[in-house]
Amino acid sequence: MSQPALLAHDLVRTLGDRRVLDGVSLTAAPGHRIGLIGENGVGKSTLLRLLAGTDEPDAGSVTRPPDLGFLQQEMPYDPGTTISGVLDDALREARDDLAELERLTEQLARTAQDAPEYAVLLDTYGARLEQAQEREAWDADRRAALVLDGLGLGGFGHDRTLGSLSGGQRGRLALAALLIRRPAALLLDEPTNHLDDEAAAFVEEQVRGLPGVVVVASHDRAFLDAVCTDLVDLDPAVDGPVRYGGNYSAYLAQKRAERERWERRWAQEQEELAALRVTAQVTARRVAPDRGPRDSEKMGYGHRAGRVQSQVSRRVRNAARRLEELERSQVGEPPRPLRFAGTALAAAAAEEEDDGPLVSLDGAGVPGRLAPVCAQVSATDRLLVTGGNGAGKSTLLAVLAGHLVPEGEVRRRAGLTVGLLAQDTVFDRPERTVRDTYEQTLGAERADAVPLSSLGLLHEADLDKPVGRLSVGQRRRLALALLVARPPRLLLLDEPTNHLSPRLCDELEAALGTGPGAIVLASHDRWLRERWQGREIRLGSAREGRVGAVR
Repeated sequence: MSQPALLAHDLVRTLGDRRVLDGVSLTAAPGHRIGLIGENGVGKSTLLRLLAGTDEPDAGSVTRPPDLGFLQQEMPYDPGTTISGVLDDALREARDDLAELERLTEQLARTAQDAPEYAVLLDTYGARLEQAQEREAWDADRRAALVLDGLGLGGFGHDRTLGSLSGGQRGRLALAALLIRRPAALLLDEPTNHLDDEAAAFVEEQVRGLPGVVVVASHDRAFLDAVCTDLVDLDPAVDGPVRYGGNYSAYLAQKRAERERWERRWAQEQEELAALRVTAQVTARRVAPDRGPRDSEKMGYGHRAGRVQSQVSRRVRNAARRLEELERSQVGEPPRPLRFAGTALAAAAAEEEDDGPLVSLDGAGVPGRLAPVCAQVSATDRLLVTGGNGAGKSTLLAVLAGHLVPEGEVRRRAGLTVGLLAQDTVFDRPERTVRDTYEQTLGAERADAVPLSSLGLLHEADLDKPVGRLSVGQRRRLALALLVARPPRLLLLDEPTNHLSPRLCDELEAALGTGPGAIVLASHDRWLRERWQGREIRLGSAREGRVGAVR
């Protein structure tokens, strides 16, 4: 039994007054794991909803396998449903396969081989057997236990209700149910949210083992690199969304080369257009020079002048024709991508200051939240804070920022300026526009000196939106812009790559490694951590009281 493909043709979807998807097509064959990437708002989640059938396109069509699973933000169950109920639903198809195989086996045993219905029964049995094998139905219960353990849910009582679980736990259970089911087509929206390193690696292994179609929207570059066989970039391109073969590393190289080709083609066409306009408009006025014929030319001047006139006219006509063709078919100017353009994330120390640490921690801890930490942050430090969920990464940044008073000793350099990008970004005046918020927070003089648009973190079209209408990612970008527009001496970043597109994450990481000042960041981003060049402090469990190790 061959696995069916997932096909989308010429999808159009408008939300409000904005066309989010405009003629998007996708062919997802079994065995292909396709990643959707692009800036926030380009339509990744919208496309997944159209593929899943939970939303309908304004135009276009989708052909989907009947056995399709979709990881959504909210589980399709009542809060009173138990974990056992979710697992029973996930295992229902495998159990139905086994029950039907048992029934067909008994019916075949009772039917004579020369009976007319025997061949039909045998074909039905063969088809159901192949389906059960693809679903690994005999292994379903063992797989369920394995998946629950792999996602950190193995110790949960199956009588617990969904209402008693946290949002992250419900998200992991929803993902577990899909991995247990092994549908013919699996659609995943940010599947590694709420997962630690071990759970994310487990999910990668499980997804790579699926025989059917997988389409995933994710900001997790490490996940895209480990899982995907293809990537579809929904950011603007010459011919619309582009599909790239290979994982995220391969995409980066191909995307860079493609952008260079687009920019080069556009520049060449603009240069040719300018030259053609000169030929068509200026040359026509210069058919004959402003001089009469010389004595030696008088006999042939009329013939020669006519020939020149004919050549110039032909050249002008050809130029006008080519100009018309090129103006009609020229490629559009490559849109200026959102690129983080801050030259310095943190400020340099004054020349007269000593070279001692900016902050020193000696046994600084918060009971139940942060085990005692001994560490120093120098004036040019780049320090990465890692650790498991609940180890106290955010708490440590709050201590460094002076927002939380710990037990133990904290010493700060006099006059130290500190900026903190927290995970939860809240603005006091949600009705105020982005532009006004930026100017009111920084002051008009500083806002003019460092225009918000120059930082490459927000599109010009978003600057006049009320802050309350921004997405979570856009609010974090605004908060980051406010910090780097007036760089502090010590910049603290709590999960800075959350809600940013993969390419913006790359840009931000490049800026982290250069420039003056000190930067301390806490991150679960595996791609960032694998490439980190600075120091690292790994926090132990606050409940066990283990001290963080610095290296």
